Amino acid sequence: MGSEIELTFTEDLQLTEVMRMRAQSLQQKGQKRQDGERLLLPHEAVYRLEFDEQELTFSHWNVILRGTGRLTVTGISQLWTPDLTNLMTRQLLEPIGQFWRNAGDPEDSPIKCLEADIQEFGERIAEMAQVRKVMYFLFAYKEGAEKDKISCSLVFNKKE
Repeated sequence: MGSEIELTFTEDLQLTEVMRMRAQSLQQKGQKRQDGERLLLPHEAVYRLEFDEQELTFSHWNVILRGTGRLTVTGISQLWTPDLTNLMTRQLLEPIGQFWRNAGDPEDSPIKCLEADIQEFGERIAEMAQVRKVMYFLFAYKEGAEKDKISCSLVFNKKE
């Protein structure tokens, strides 16, 4: 078995801003979004994962959520070129990753998640890493989750 590698999601501030400006521009002009277009919601941000290694097998998610709330991670398919095209709903991958802690859950209790979904999602990301150097994601912060109270990474095994 190869060695482990941990990749941390990093916020793409520039891309998040471009997508926010697109939504604001449409709103200000009273225009509708393009048919099938996916606009960034106020509680969302764009993150990226960069693959220095491309021969990876998925191991596990490493998510830390301090306090209560819900983090939803949605992958964006390799068909999206953010500098050229608007994000379309058909480019969003399924399943999504959902991680949460409810009010009343002890702070040291494990984060809840849909394990089968996050396993399948992680495997899909590893597959896409074979042909991509970078992949984009939408992070949604809900139910009191705050960006500065969450860290999220993926652990892979390098193929020998």
